[in-house]
Amino acid sequence: MAFFELRIYDIFEGKKDDWIEFFNNIVIPFQTKKGMIIHGAFDVLSTDKFVEENQNRIMNTEENPNLFTWIRRFENIAHKQRLYRAVYESKEWQEDYRPKVAKMINLNSVTVHNLSAIEMSIMK
Repeated sequence: MAFFELRIYDIFEGKKDDWIEFFNNIVIPFQTKKGMIIHGAFDVLSTDKFVEENQNRIMNTEENPNLFTWIRRFENIAHKQRLYRAVYESKEWQEDYRPKVAKMINLNSVTVHNLSAIEMSIMK
């Protein structure tokens, strides 16, 4: 069954513009050439958090100047594993791209959510 992967990265302070340029010009072309299906990439502007206080719903907005997220689609787990190997175990990724990525994003902060689209979702 097809599913999506939502990836969330913390970008190092002052590296957001460099990361977005690198992502657009290097990561997307390289990964799509290897077969990845990238549905979107986003510069996270802010996050809204909601709380209930005295029966009132309150929205607190926090700016996220160093947050970036993107979405990929896979046919199944085997498809994801095959594409991960093709991309992340490639000589080009290991020797050329990963060292550059490590200077722009906190690799220890990467969060990945695997998502299954529900019936009414447009993305499937």
